[in-house]
Amino acid sequence: MRSDSTELGRFLRARREALRPADVGLVPGGRRRAAGLRRSEVALLADVSVDYYERLEQARNAHPSEVMVGALARALRLSVDERDHLYRLAGFTPPARGAGNGYVDPAMMFLLDALTTVPAQVTDDLNTVLAQNPLSLALLGVWAVGDDRAGNVTWRWFTDPASRALNVTEEHEAIGRSYAADLRASTARRGIGDASADRLVSELLASSDEFTRYWDDMAVQPLRSTRKHLVHPTAGALDVQCDVVLSDTTGHRMVIFRPQPGSTTAESFDFLGALGTQTFNV
Repeated sequence: MRSDSTELGRFLRARREALRPADVGLVPGGRRRAAGLRRSEVALLADVSVDYYERLEQARNAHPSEVMVGALARALRLSVDERDHLYRLAGFTPPARGAGNGYVDPAMMFLLDALTTVPAQVTDDLNTVLAQNPLSLALLGVWAVGDDRAGNVTWRWFTDPASRALNVTEEHEAIGRSYAADLRASTARRGIGDASADRLVSELLASSDEFTRYWDDMAVQPLRSTRKHLVHPTAGALDVQCDVVLSDTTGHRMVIFRPQPGSTTAESFDFLGALGTQTFNV
């Protein structure tokens, strides 16, 4: 598809000016001379330099990648239709339902911004983390960054032992089986020939005997609410219910680490949040 840099810039500017800081989880911070978000705020949310974003709006020799287009759509809280329009203006075919490509369902982003007392994160249907709230970062570290393998929960579970460090050993097999069954459900839903799903499955089969055993069981089950016991090096033992909220629009999923009633996990999350803030300030 051909790109249209002038229309792309006009569209980005119009959507930026239609937003308020509160719409994207930012504090207004003083008097504003113009309506909408500042270019610097969109650049921050999209993880791109201010100069690059300015060149995009001004159609000055800037050609965003597909991942960058997704990040801009997420930063500007675009609807799916608006996201698809942005992809076409940039010369790309819009991503399939359920795919991430840096984009997050705006309703999910609103909920993520609103959840301040529990860890939560948004993933695509292949279990790649797309966005995290501050408590998720404090609990799990940074996942929603880098390539699609670095942020993929299923890939790292079967190929990186460190990714299991928080989970008690007794639950490892059940978690692994649930990830394999969820991936089979997602690949079936995407249909035969989906390049992203097929590549993830083939690389997991080549890299992990454990995944191969679970995959060969032919279990098909999307992720559901599951009780998990975690042990954090600072916050200690955590008893959580991992609830999964599904977006009917995009197929994205929000995973919320809800404290079990009667446990001390809520207090531990408060402590973890304060510790994370102190670390960030330092």
